[in-house]
Amino acid sequence: MSSLDVSRGVCALVPGLQHWLENAFYSVRIVDAQSPREREGAERDNRRVLLATEIGHATHRDILINLVDGAPSLVPAASGLPARVAFGLEDMGFAFALIAELARPAALPAVGDNASARLMTLAGRVARSDATVLIQGDTGTGKEGMARFLHAQSGRTTHDFIAVNCAALPETMMEAMLFGHKKGSFTGAANASEGLFLAADGGTLFLDEIAELPLALQAKLLRALQEGEVLPVGATHPVPVNVRIIAACNRNLAAEVAAGRFREDLYWRLNVMPLELRPLAERPGDVTAIAAAMLLRHQDMAKAAFVWPTAAALEKLTAHVWPGNARELGNVLQRAVVLRDGDRISADDLHITGAPQLRLVEQVLAPADPIRLRDVAHHSKLEAVRAALRETDGHRAAAARKLGISERTLRYRLAEMRELAA
Repeated sequence: MSSLDVSRGVCALVPGLQHWLENAFYSVRIVDAQSPREREGAERDNRRVLLATEIGHATHRDILINLVDGAPSLVPAASGLPARVAFGLEDMGFAFALIAELARPAALPAVGDNASARLMTLAGRVARSDATVLIQGDTGTGKEGMARFLHAQSGRTTHDFIAVNCAALPETMMEAMLFGHKKGSFTGAANASEGLFLAADGGTLFLDEIAELPLALQAKLLRALQEGEVLPVGATHPVPVNVRIIAACNRNLAAEVAAGRFREDLYWRLNVMPLELRPLAERPGDVTAIAAAMLLRHQDMAKAAFVWPTAAALEKLTAHVWPGNARELGNVLQRAVVLRDGDRISADDLHITGAPQLRLVEQVLAPADPIRLRDVAHHSKLEAVRAALRETDGHRAAAARKLGISERTLRYRLAEMRELAA
């Protein structure tokens, strides 16, 4: 949890700010603006939120706020002056989120929902151990951001955090890329490579989409976790390694075990500290926080003034179900910043569409053709894919979970369907 001091004057002017900051995973301390700050190097952050009239007590790291009747504004910290946020009652909700994001450390994910703050508190306790963590949640719910937070809050911050998407690894090279290889151990191995496990030695290795690992490689990963050593391809002696594993999956890994697609022993080895990330639609407070973080990221305030969303735009954002979660939200906001008609992002500037709908063409076997059992089974599979996509409004990750297959397998099936429809 990050710390933040708020002056008594700020609490009197906008009493709701303290509650928002606490939901945003801050430890808030109410102070007098003129009170001395804790010495440099103390555990607390010395950053403060002060009134604009208290600028005489501010440093360049502080945030000054002011209530105004006109349009809201954000002036970033520059030339030794603190950041300044001015807003009216109508824009207060987004202003609170903006203040939280301006003060937020880089390794801390943007949150604004009470349930998310509780999850972050739990994650902070988990981070201080060396236990293996399994993060599960839909695509775009922030699994890598959570993994980075766990690393930043751990005792391994002086060593590397290495993230690898298992679904993106070439299947024939997975073992060599994870565990390393000796020179000449296979065709094309002109030089030795230490592999990702050894590259992360002393730090954290984040294995995203862990369910995409083939069963044979799962057995080798299990041994690496159990014994704390890896055997590079072509080597005869194992190499000790000290690495913390954080795994993530956008499918129910227990269901994958039940279906025989994931090793049960590896599941239990990974599932020491499980963390479940809920869809964005179930944590509306996070929508405003993530929107503030993304708008700060997408805009260059050295070139143009910060663009605020209207209250109506925020209502539209929080009302949407976000099947693509934070990725979809980011796309919508980036489009709105570029294509807006006025000085602010209005509700009409938010071009929110439903999940992509695939044009599926029904394939019917000609009655005159001889019917073979394998053809019937194949077409039944394709029909099951069509039905799952219809029931999930075209959301591929949800359809894959419903079918009990990986997103990679679903992509193969969709490619077959496109060839049939061509």
